[in-house]
Amino acid sequence: MSRLASNDALIRAMPAVFVLIWSTGFIVAKYGLPYAPPLSFLAIRYALSLLCFIAWIAVARVAWPTNRMQWLHLGVTGILIHAGYLSGVWSAIKGGMGSGLSALVVGLQPVLTAVWVSQIGESGTGKSRVSARQWLGLMLGLAGLLLVVSRKFGAGNEATAYTLAWAVFALLSITAGTLYQKRFVQSADVRSANAIQLGAALLVTLPFTFLETEAVQWTSGFVGALAWSVLGLTLGGSSLLYMLIQRGASTAVTSLLYLVPPTTALMAWLLFSETITMVTVAGTALTALGVSLVVRPSKAPV
Repeated sequence: MSRLASNDALIRAMPAVFVLIWSTGFIVAKYGLPYAPPLSFLAIRYALSLLCFIAWIAVARVAWPTNRMQWLHLGVTGILIHAGYLSGVWSAIKGGMGSGLSALVVGLQPVLTAVWVSQIGESGTGKSRVSARQWLGLMLGLAGLLLVVSRKFGAGNEATAYTLAWAVFALLSITAGTLYQKRFVQSADVRSANAIQLGAALLVTLPFTFLETEAVQWTSGFVGALAWSVLGLTLGGSSLLYMLIQRGASTAVTSLLYLVPPTTALMAWLLFSETITMVTVAGTALTALGVSLVVRPSKAPV
């Protein structure tokens, strides 16, 4: 196989690999959070990931962005996609929300992204209004989420106002971060871009760790979850997300995320015996149908 063909195969595999890696983020949170408070875990993750990227940049002699505004835009993206999104997900799971349900809530990102792009456009110049089909998809997606969430209230308190607030915060953060990156961040090396994003996320997260009273327990489970968080999720998953956003439209990229909830639910069922009921399946399917109606491109006029 030629190098060109090999590169094409790797590019085509990127979306599938991204979905698999991104889905494990909810699983790793379940493994790591018994041994550490969420923000302390994330601060350690950011610091170690930043050191890995800096070492990689030094060895490969990667160039840093020279434009000050580019540093600013990358910093804002890092605060939204890393600090905002991850703190929301991890705090929701720490509060008792299951991995599958937290993934489902955040999986509504394609709906929000599609509606924003339809109303405002990726460049902020404005585009066509939301179509009737997209509004139908939005309503179906919300109905599917409510169907699943309604079964979680009162069942071990998996879904409470507290955990749902954190999950929605994560949803809004990653949606805003994806749109912001697509609009403002110029093309840059993924390693230096990630290093800047992680540095900004660490600066924002670190002060809040002093408010957490739970101590970090350096057990084998914690170290294993931390290792995968750094090597698999940050160096792998976050880098893939950055490259996918730079290569494609925001709506097309975020549409991959509606594949994350069922993948996460399957992993959580296998690893933690989290229940998958027919109501959960129906709600997830309804949400997926709604998202597909929103993100599906309109037919060109004849």
